[in-house]
Amino acid sequence: MAAWKNRDDGMDKRNILVRLAKAADFAEVKQVLADTFESTWRPEITAASAERYLTSDVGGRYVDKNGLAFWVAEVDGRIAGMVHWSGDFIEALHVAGAYQRIGLGKLLLVRAEQEIGKAGFAKVRLETDTFNQQSQSFYRAMGYVEMRRYPDEEWDSGLTTVLFEKPLAKG
Repeated sequence: MAAWKNRDDGMDKRNILVRLAKAADFAEVKQVLADTFESTWRPEITAASAERYLTSDVGGRYVDKNGLAFWVAEVDGRIAGMVHWSGDFIEALHVAGAYQRIGLGKLLLVRAEQEIGKAGFAKVRLETDTFNQQSQSFYRAMGYVEMRRYPDEEWDSGLTTVLFEKPLAKG
């Protein structure tokens, strides 16, 4: 776990904690996913894809199935972001809009990289879509390199996925 309080290094001054998720966090994690769906994905996908996502509760089912494997970022006692990975692949990294640009994405991504490295993997992989310039810039700034692009079949909305990779330092 990592906690920061009253830092003088430019980091946000709120109490921030990055930790493993608990079942009691699931409702707040689902809210983070709902927030990022509405602000990031919904404007880019077809109405039919959005309706499918919402009526089948994709985000909620994802949290219920995998939530205990998530790491969450807590700000002043509230869940503000999450990261989840499988093997060397980061499945999800989300930070609620109200908490973006205070360093939570970086904290979550660094934690995932550390844990993936501890598990013996030499690299980290993740995906985003071409429309999401904010995430692409973030991943590049964190040392990720674009490997390839391919059709995003998850949303059935004509999007293009970008695969990024980052080698991990040998420890």
